[in-house]
Amino acid sequence: MTALTLSTAGAATLRADALVVGVAKGPKGLLVAAGAEAVDLAFDGKLAAVLDALGASGAEGETTKLPAPAGLKVPVVLAVGLGTAPEQDESFDEEALRRAAGAAARALHGAKKAGFALPLDDASAVTAVAEGALLGAYAFTAYQGGEKKGSKNSGPKLPLTEVALLGAKPRDKEHKAAAERATVVATEVNIARDLVNTPPNDLTPEAFAAVASATAKENGIKVQVLDEKALVKGGFGGIMGVGKGSENPPRLVKLSYTHAKAEKTLAFVGKGITYDSGGISLKPAGHNETMKCDMAGAAAVFAAVVAAAKLGLQVNVTGWLALAENMPSGSATKPGDVLRMYSGKTVEVLNTDAEGRLVLGDALTKASEENPDAIVDVATLTGAMVLALGDRTFGIMANDDAFRTSIHEIAEEVGEASWPMPLPEDLRKTMDSPTADIANMGVRMGGGLVAGLFLQEFVGEGITWAHLDIAGPAFHEGAPYGYTPKGGTGSAVRTLVRLAERTATGDLG
Repeated sequence: MTALTLSTAGAATLRADALVVGVAKGPKGLLVAAGAEAVDLAFDGKLAAVLDALGASGAEGETTKLPAPAGLKVPVVLAVGLGTAPEQDESFDEEALRRAAGAAARALHGAKKAGFALPLDDASAVTAVAEGALLGAYAFTAYQGGEKKGSKNSGPKLPLTEVALLGAKPRDKEHKAAAERATVVATEVNIARDLVNTPPNDLTPEAFAAVASATAKENGIKVQVLDEKALVKGGFGGIMGVGKGSENPPRLVKLSYTHAKAEKTLAFVGKGITYDSGGISLKPAGHNETMKCDMAGAAAVFAAVVAAAKLGLQVNVTGWLALAENMPSGSATKPGDVLRMYSGKTVEVLNTDAEGRLVLGDALTKASEENPDAIVDVATLTGAMVLALGDRTFGIMANDDAFRTSIHEIAEEVGEASWPMPLPEDLRKTMDSPTADIANMGVRMGGGLVAGLFLQEFVGEGITWAHLDIAGPAFHEGAPYGYTPKGGTGSAVRTLVRLAERTATGDLG
């Protein structure tokens, strides 16, 4: 993990491999953002003109490297675009700062230390820049660089080793707390990314459960792991139905963080399909290659619970990881089979590739038994949600409109694009089954909403619940942008952590 420091050095005196400054689009051309005054002075007040001559526009995420002039102790200045400059007396948007810091950190892979002289108007800006830089500095290199000694291939560039924030105040309690929070949250997001990026031959349900158990115990979190024998004995027909086609048996992991002064309890439930072949309803060619990411919901829940513990939040948070591998075999669940869920409800399986809702159904029922104040499940659940909202936005469904609105506002606040979605009652009847209590499929149109309605059937009566379908943003297949890497993104972790913070302080909508 990249180290973060609040530096007391000035931009002109900092010794580092590079110095990051912000530039923006002004009404009359390129503007140098606050924080870079000393750097501009070293360029004789012509930094904007030099960057303009090099083709810089100040567009969001744009990076331009140039050699540092005499008067600076660094060899390189990296200008990063912040987008359109705000009106006078207004601050840059936190997400613009977060993305700019992330883009700069990505551009500096291979460097040891960089100073970030971006606008830091308050503690919120410190959080945004710190978070963006730490998230942008991420790289998944665990399976690279395995050449023999003496090979010409030097391996992948490692992430930036140290981020020094210039302009923040190390002795200011708010700035210090902001930096510490950003470090915790970014660390856990990056751990979630690591889990999503880990090949499925190494991250089986048992292996995921072992990682979660070890990390939880290190952070004072209680752990309970139900193996396949316990799941059969307990009647978890949904989880076992999905996992019985694989040689790697399923697991249900419970993580419990408690605070002595907590007045509220949240339950987070994560879909953890460590690999999804579709089962007997096999996915077509071209749709299997990224299915190691189908456990991103469980990764987000795991990371959020650990973050809550590290931050010492005054709220009880329970995480449920519903882990299984969905494979076709002679023992696999078949279309037409009927499963008896943990709730006692029977489900006719019409499509074995609609498996996430089956493992979540059992976990939601189990979580409901403890009667938490609210349950939030997170899942890469449906391709339909990707069709509806694209690759960067997750959908939010809930049985309480105010709760859905609060989660949407929280997600937008932390920089995670989301959108409230309905649960139309007329779609529920499309899951009626002549054989069982409910089918795991309904009409194709509105499939993401149908999945949400299915999950709602397994939430305890009177419990506030929300469902986050992160199928789009959980895994990024395109070129990196801002602080978002290629591969696992850690989607929803920041939203869950902020929800826990708001619940702890009683400041929830």
